[in-house]
Amino acid sequence: MMRTVWLVALLATGGCIPLVAQEFHPPPVPKASDHGTQLGLFGFGVRGGIDLSGNTQMVFGVALDAGNLFTRRLRLRPSGEIGVFNGVNSYIGSLEVLYRFTADGQVATPYAGGGFSLMGHEACGTDPDCPALWANVVVGFELHYRSTFNWLLEYHGMDRFRHNRLYVGLTTRRGN
Repeated sequence: MMRTVWLVALLATGGCIPLVAQEFHPPPVPKASDHGTQLGLFGFGVRGGIDLSGNTQMVFGVALDAGNLFTRRLRLRPSGEIGVFNGVNSYIGSLEVLYRFTADGQVATPYAGGGFSLMGHEACGTDPDCPALWANVVVGFELHYRSTFNWLLEYHGMDRFRHNRLYVGLTTRRGN
């Protein structure tokens, strides 16, 4: 009986020694490439402004930095907005592609691009022209604010420049 206890203890101790020596070393993580399409949630922003067309509505929105297209400077950006006051409330969902003229780490980052918006409004179901598909032009720049945030100033020309919107907002910085 005692011999069996010692044999079990010896086998248990001898089996643990090789397990201790087996440390896990994770593989190195390669740095992200500057080229190629990379999709995901890389940042977000909030903004507010005015629509200078017609009733001069207040507009508020959010935008997502949804990834790179072919290079780090060509960005995919979906966004959503609501226009309120001075007329019928409007709702817009957009998908835009923006080209950033400088790298992310700069003090000022100008950009330009374009895309499409799906626009609706209150009582959209009774309007035969609703929802509407609009083409957009975007011009703006981001100014460094903190290590993780930028100010943004942006112009949107929408629906063949029938709607001209100016925005001010905050957006997260990526890559820092």
